[in-house]
Amino acid sequence: MAVEQTLVLIKPDGLVKSLTGNIITVLSETELKIVGAKIVQVTRELAEEHYQHLREEKFFNELINYIMGEYHTKRIMALVYHGENAIKKIRRIVGATNPEEADPISIRGKYGRITSTGIYENAVHASENAKEAEREIKLWFRPDELVHTIYPVESAVTEKQTFFWKETKTWKPGKKSDA
Repeated sequence: MAVEQTLVLIKPDGLVKSLTGNIITVLSETELKIVGAKIVQVTRELAEEHYQHLREEKFFNELINYIMGEYHTKRIMALVYHGENAIKKIRRIVGATNPEEADPISIRGKYGRITSTGIYENAVHASENAKEAEREIKLWFRPDELVHTIYPVESAVTEKQTFFWKETKTWKPGKKSDA
């Protein structure tokens, strides 16, 4: 059995319906390890790069607006799962892209819908194959955002601005506030 990785996105409709816990619980049945997780506000550039293979489709702009949160919330949850046959296990539980064709017990079968305007609200994205998984994971995550090195990395000194938490005065009970 092949050890592999896959990207899972809990899309804006999944977040706005508070399905994150339910989805992660169902995905835990795979016994795969989560090696990366974060909340992302999706930019147009990221959305278009993610869905580059659908650029010529007539629904491309609606798809971009959907993943950017134009219809729900402006955030998604990105996860990287790692383990034996990760892609096949996740895709089985996620179900078919079209919620009406998805197994009723799959995530998309339970939580997905097609809007009256024809938009698939299918709650999640899962990588289709190993090549796409690698492309997508590298698009959504930097190597230092994963707790397990899954692809070769190299280091370089850059002049990128770094942010850190500013030290603040801590309020203590019984003391007057400076505010």
